[in-house]
Amino acid sequence: MKEASWLSFAMDEDIGQVKKIPSPPDPIFSAFLSPDFNPAQFSSAVLSSGSAASRIEKLQEGLRLLDNQLRHEVLSRHHDLLHQLSSLKASESSLSSLRSSLSSLQSSLRQARSELSDPHRVIAAQTLQLNNLHSTSLLLQSTLRTLRLIQKLQNLVNSQPDPEKWDLSKAAQLHFEILTLYNESHLSGIDAIDSELKWVIETGSKIRAEGMKVLEKGLENLNQAEVGLGLQVFYNLGELRGTVDGLVSKYKQMGLKSISYALDMKAISGGGGYGAGMPGGVQRHGTPQIGGGGKAKEGLWQRMSGCMDQLHSIVVAVWHLQRVLSKKRDPFTHVLLLDEVMQEGDPMLTDRVWEALVKSFASQMKSVFTASSFVKEIFTAGYPKLLSTIENLLERISRDTDVKGVPPALSLEGKEQMIAAIEIFQTAFLGLCLSRLSDLVNSVFNMSSRGTVPSKEHISRIISRIQEEIEAVQMNARLTLLVLREISKVLLLLAERAEYQISTGPEARQITGPATPLQIKNFTLSQHLQQIHARVTSIIARLPTVASDILSPALGTIYGVACDSVTPLFQAMLDHLESCILQIHDQNFGTLSMDAAMDNNASPYMEELQKSILHFRAEFLSRLLPSSGAISAGAETICTRLVRTIASRVLIFFIRHASLVRPLSESGKLRMARDMAELELAVGQNLFPVEQLGAPYRALRAFRPVIFLETSQMGDSPLLQDLPPSVILHHLYSRGPEDLQSPLQRNKLTPNQYSLWMDSQGEDQIWKGIKSTLVDYAAKVRARGRQGVQPCLLSDAETRGLVNRE
Repeated sequence: MKEASWLSFAMDEDIGQVKKIPSPPDPIFSAFLSPDFNPAQFSSAVLSSGSAASRIEKLQEGLRLLDNQLRHEVLSRHHDLLHQLSSLKASESSLSSLRSSLSSLQSSLRQARSELSDPHRVIAAQTLQLNNLHSTSLLLQSTLRTLRLIQKLQNLVNSQPDPEKWDLSKAAQLHFEILTLYNESHLSGIDAIDSELKWVIETGSKIRAEGMKVLEKGLENLNQAEVGLGLQVFYNLGELRGTVDGLVSKYKQMGLKSISYALDMKAISGGGGYGAGMPGGVQRHGTPQIGGGGKAKEGLWQRMSGCMDQLHSIVVAVWHLQRVLSKKRDPFTHVLLLDEVMQEGDPMLTDRVWEALVKSFASQMKSVFTASSFVKEIFTAGYPKLLSTIENLLERISRDTDVKGVPPALSLEGKEQMIAAIEIFQTAFLGLCLSRLSDLVNSVFNMSSRGTVPSKEHISRIISRIQEEIEAVQMNARLTLLVLREISKVLLLLAERAEYQISTGPEARQITGPATPLQIKNFTLSQHLQQIHARVTSIIARLPTVASDILSPALGTIYGVACDSVTPLFQAMLDHLESCILQIHDQNFGTLSMDAAMDNNASPYMEELQKSILHFRAEFLSRLLPSSGAISAGAETICTRLVRTIASRVLIFFIRHASLVRPLSESGKLRMARDMAELELAVGQNLFPVEQLGAPYRALRAFRPVIFLETSQMGDSPLLQDLPPSVILHHLYSRGPEDLQSPLQRNKLTPNQYSLWMDSQGEDQIWKGIKSTLVDYAAKVRARGRQGVQPCLLSDAETRGLVNRE
């Protein structure tokens, strides 16, 4: 049909053949190729188009063409069609032969079925009979075995009337085997077995009871053999995991009950100690009745002590149980008993119990903190005792479970959890400690009365309170550090209040008149702060080094405030003494008069210096330095340190400016030597023992004979070792010609300005200034045509040696 729509056919009448002529698709015939062709619709469309006759004619023409095409196809395939026809005949013949063979086979099958049915029925019946015989045989075998096991159990039980003397492990094994056989072999209903079953069950109950007695006794006495026997009994009974879980739960409940009972305020108020207690006797919020506070407090601590003992026993017992489980194996199967109780990833038995105990303890502590003001007050004020109680428990557990090859009962994390449970009271205790000390400091250093100076008794109270706070917790290193941090805060507060009390201004720094009330107040504050610093330092000296690290910043602040209260006065003293020494440049040390040489009086500037030192001693140092013996004994205080500094500075300052004096005659040298002797006497008697000043004193003693040495002798003199190089070099200018300018003259500086410059420079810089004057002088000499200078200075090598030794 498809080819009919695309091809037109033509018949060659002469040769009788059909020729295919390609043509475009015909819209009429192509409709018949559509898969959803509908004849009714096609006919309706043709009739409605008005050209039905022409359409029918065309369709008839197409039919003729198709018929010719079919005829052509049959003729062209005539040979193939005949061959297929012969094949169909052969197939029909083969099917007829197969049909007869199948009939014969079916007949044979019917005959075989009839012959085999009877033997099959016989075999099925005999098989059923054999199966029943086998089941009966197994039942009888199990029954006999069960009866024999029951007989063994009876013999074992009857051999010892006292259950405590039974071989519990063997009895448990027999009992387990009997019940296992009974259940697996379905022996229910057999009279011989059922009649003994009740006795077997009763005996099993006795075995469990005796096994539990042995196990609990072993856990109580920490006896590994008894615990191992008890565990073996329940392992043989097939009840090990349930028994261990039950024991762990039992100990857990005992611990929870002990914690709850220890913090029961009604029982505490009514009965007192641990293990006793009657209802009543407590008011609202857990506060005992009037007159019963002391008894209730004692009862609370007794209960806490008893609770800790109970918790210790519980944890050690569970650890002992865990220890035996981890070591014991079944003698027959070699199975580790711990593997029967725990699966991989399960927490250890001690961890289970300890976690529950810590959780309950923390909850109870939080509850009594918020609900019972009485317990809160006791545990807050007595936190060191509470902490000691907890740490003693942890230490006892660790000590009693410290066995080589066995994990301890508690890990470090577990211990920290227990300590954290009472942290709420720790915070309150530290706050109470800070409050006590702060209130005392605020009462002593009252902000509203700035002019009031605390008394020695007040300061002693502060120091005593600090010492009491440290002594109350010094048995616990961790708590001691926490308390020291609070004390550090109090010391900073004290320093702040004391600093507020210090007077400043010109009146506090005046040194010409007697000590003013404001200065005396500053002296007292400084001494008080020094006393606090010294006493607290001595207290923490007995503590570990970390204690000093905590308090050092606060003590440093205390010391700084103590220094600030008197340092301005001492600086004013030093400035005045230096101004007196600077007057040495107003004196004439170059005169050659014999009268001046024979005069035994000190120079005017030295007399003023002596008077000033005496005045300082009488009006100020006598108040700050109670006795000269204290200085000689080496008692180092702020004032002694400042006085030492002043004394050293005065000696060095004097030597410096004495070396700058120019010119210096022989009589001037004698006069300067007398001044040095007077200075040594004034400083030693009124400021500080000069023998203890070290280098400054040695320099003063060395400079006195140096000024009398010949210049040629100075290079080899050992006295130079005790003098600064700058002093020696400056002194040599006094021996030089007048046109040799000193650094002071060359730079047009006053002695005070040059001295300040020297304070800010080192010896090498001072030497550079000196050397520049020598270079200038040498240039002047060469300019005048002179070949050398007066031999008044050291050689270059000697000079370099002096400078380089520094």
